[in-house]
Amino acid sequence: MSSPQQDFLPLSFAVLTVSDTRDLASDTSGALLEQGMEGAGHRLMERIVVQDEGEDIRKQVVAWATANEPAVILITGGTGITARDVTPEAIEPLFEKTIPGFGELFRWLSYEDIGAATIQSRASAGVIQGTLVFLLPGSTGACGLALEKILLPQLDSRTRPCSFAGLMDRL
Repeated sequence: MSSPQQDFLPLSFAVLTVSDTRDLASDTSGALLEQGMEGAGHRLMERIVVQDEGEDIRKQVVAWATANEPAVILITGGTGITARDVTPEAIEPLFEKTIPGFGELFRWLSYEDIGAATIQSRASAGVIQGTLVFLLPGSTGACGLALEKILLPQLDSRTRPCSFAGLMDRL
C-alpha cells in the first residue's frame, strides 16, 4: 500500500545481465527491468551484459557499489543450478547484510506460475556498501514477477508500512 502524502523518491539503478548468449540488443530481461524501473520514476545509470564468469560479475558489482551509485543493482541471469550459473557464488560473499525474505517471497510467488520448478531458483538479495543488490533469474517472466510484485513496491518510498526506499539513508 502506498501513501499519497509522502513524495516519491526516485532512486538511481543499474542493470547487469549475466549471459553467455545475450547482448544489449537481445537482452529482453534487462530491457524489461530498465523499462519497468524508469516507468516507475527511477533513474537508470547503466545497463550492461557480462559473461557467466564470476570474476567479471563481481568486478562490475564492486565497481558500482564502491562508487556509491547506483542505489540499486538489479542482476538478471546466472541464478540457476547449472555449472555455468555462478552469480550467487560471485555476489553473495560480498553481502554485508542478506535479505533472505526476497528470495523466499520470490519463490513463493513464482510457485503460482511455474509450480515446483521454482525450487531451482537461487534468487537472493543483500546490501553491499549501502547498495541494494538483487539477484534475479534470467527469464523475462521471472524478472517481470519480481519487478511488479516485490521490487517496485519496495523501491517506492511511499509504500507503507515500510519500504527499502525509506531505509536508503540508513543502509
